[in-house]
Amino acid sequence: MKKERNTIPKPQLILQKESTKLKIGGMSCAACAGTIEKALKKQSGVVSARVNLATESATIEYDPVTTNTRELIKTVEASGYSVVGKQEENTVIEAQKAKRRLTLAWIGTTPIVILMILKMVFSIEVPFYHYGELLLAAMVLAIPGFPTYRSAVKSILHRNTNMDVLIMMGTGASFITGILRMFNFPIESFAGVGAMIMAFHLGGRYIESSAKGKASQAIRKLLELGAKTARILKEGKEIEIPVDEVSVGNVMIIKPGEKIPTDGEIIEGESAIDESMATGESMPVRKKPGDTVIGATVNQMGLIKVRATKIGEDTFLAQVIELVEECQGSKVPIQKFADRITASFVPTIIVVALISFLLWIFFPQLFVGIAVRASQFLPWVNPFISSVSLAIFAAIAVLVIACPCALGLATPTALMVGSGIGAQNGILFRSGESIQTIREVTTIVFDKTGTITKGKPEVTDITSQPGFSNHDVLEFAASLEKGSEHPLAQAVLEKAASENMVLTDPIGFEAISGMGIKGSVEGKTILVGNEALLKHVGIDTGLIDSTRENLQNEAKTVVIVSIDGTVAGLIAIADELKEDAIESIKALKAMGFRTLMLTGDNAKTAKSIAEKVGIDEVLSNVLPQDKQKMIETLQQDQKVAMVGDGINDAPALTQANVGIAIGTGTDIAIEASDITLIKGDISSVVKAIKLSLATFRKIKENLFWAFFYNLMAIPAAILGLLHPLIAETAMAFSSINVVTNSLRLRRLKL
Repeated sequence: MKKERNTIPKPQLILQKESTKLKIGGMSCAACAGTIEKALKKQSGVVSARVNLATESATIEYDPVTTNTRELIKTVEASGYSVVGKQEENTVIEAQKAKRRLTLAWIGTTPIVILMILKMVFSIEVPFYHYGELLLAAMVLAIPGFPTYRSAVKSILHRNTNMDVLIMMGTGASFITGILRMFNFPIESFAGVGAMIMAFHLGGRYIESSAKGKASQAIRKLLELGAKTARILKEGKEIEIPVDEVSVGNVMIIKPGEKIPTDGEIIEGESAIDESMATGESMPVRKKPGDTVIGATVNQMGLIKVRATKIGEDTFLAQVIELVEECQGSKVPIQKFADRITASFVPTIIVVALISFLLWIFFPQLFVGIAVRASQFLPWVNPFISSVSLAIFAAIAVLVIACPCALGLATPTALMVGSGIGAQNGILFRSGESIQTIREVTTIVFDKTGTITKGKPEVTDITSQPGFSNHDVLEFAASLEKGSEHPLAQAVLEKAASENMVLTDPIGFEAISGMGIKGSVEGKTILVGNEALLKHVGIDTGLIDSTRENLQNEAKTVVIVSIDGTVAGLIAIADELKEDAIESIKALKAMGFRTLMLTGDNAKTAKSIAEKVGIDEVLSNVLPQDKQKMIETLQQDQKVAMVGDGINDAPALTQANVGIAIGTGTDIAIEASDITLIKGDISSVVKAIKLSLATFRKIKENLFWAFFYNLMAIPAAILGLLHPLIAETAMAFSSINVVTNSLRLRRLKL
């Protein structure tokens, strides 16, 4: 079954589609993300909207005829949130603000803790204890706690609820008990507890913010990789300019040890280039005039002159950043279940807290017995205070223990870390969906040329029939191949060039898909292709069959050359296997995958190569237009991943459940894929699968602990077994645990 991209959530006619990414300010939990996402999806002209709590961003696809970015920003602001500047800047600023609020909170809370210890441990009650406790608690809630209260009020005014609403209700109820106690109401004062809840809450937010910053540092590191300036030649002089002022065609001078400012082509000099930022490969790559270089890679040896070919958003680094951001902003299908829960989580918890309060008020006997037994091993449980105090105690604990944040962070933080690790190793995920889908894949299908093999074939043998010479065979074939861009054609042309042949331009050149080429050279009709081509025009190939079979058994591709309707000879071409092909296929089979080769090459050559690398099955003589159909047939009873690099692989890559493009291939193949391997080695396929499986494992672990935490903690809070301080600490820890668990992905050895 063909996978769907950019599914439209509601019926509407979209003539064109644009995409934008907004950085959102003011989100405190997954409920906030859900509120914004729901509002955006309701707006006319919006095709899809994804709001990511971890990256604090919204990715929106919309019809520019119906709406625009300005209207989208208004929708976000109408929901009670703001659109801010760059994410990396916002993350740093928010972390600094969170630290200041935390410091202020503990300046006010520490004296409260000291006063409590003096009273509860040493039975020393400072004069005006309650007034001091109330004053300090008021300062903590009003100053460092003000942003939390403001967020909660804005959320309520916009008829939404978020985590800050729960904190406001919990700390507010705690503070009110202090006021009531001051007026001699028979109730315990939890005012100091309210201040401590806020301090612990702000502490959790600060740690969570710092941890999220670490999870998102992959993008910041990528942004920091680029050169800041470039040295260019202008009117024969060297001048230094900011890198964003470089234009296509400028000649850049790069000295040893310097970063290459932008993508380009070497026009003078030779060097070794450190491309580890792109491929993850530590060994430098030799480069000479005519070779392309990537911006932000490092020139290690000689001085080189490079002509700029791509700038700005078109550069390799910019495209990598775009792909990583696209993956981090996407959603994994498993997250949909968590999203449905978080959408109604906060209102449900408010109802549960109210029910808990009422149960303790009207049926205290149901709970006091439990509290008495629990007090024997839980020192904070005091069953001998008033039932109203116990009811408030339980309700506050329920409000502050419940945490939708962990559910909202479970998937995006793992995606952030996983996609960042991938980018550092030359593995680019286009969406989170492929990370989940790949675990269901049972069969991996490989293209041959440029995927299993290096894609740089060389002529190994030339044979001729009576009446023709090897020179004739090569000269006429090479002249006709001048009109072709096929890798095999390049091999023939390079062989002719090595023998200093003077070639003639072909007339009436025609490429016949999956068979070969034909045309006229020096007035003679020339055919160069496979057996099917010659049979198609009625030429007998019987005289060369045995020679052709022997060459094919040696894993060589054989093209037949016909001159004026007569078989003139054969040209055998061999394409070396990639060095890591055998070990990589072995590793994939050890992981339980069925391997298959899909190629347009003949059966004997394809089978020989498959046997060398250890691939299980071969589908040969497959025309480019039939590759997609083959994948579709395989998908009838299994999930399929396709690995390819050419234009003719693009439909099959799109059709496959997971398309994996070798990054050394064509742009169209990369665009059609779910995963791009920049380095182009088969071992990168193994690494991509390992990383996908590890990332999805982290997502499942995060979701499990987030659900398990709430399922266990909320009932305990209802029964009065959790002190609100412990509840708030546990709430903060649940979110921190999700983020730090995702960060453990960094230990993965690929």
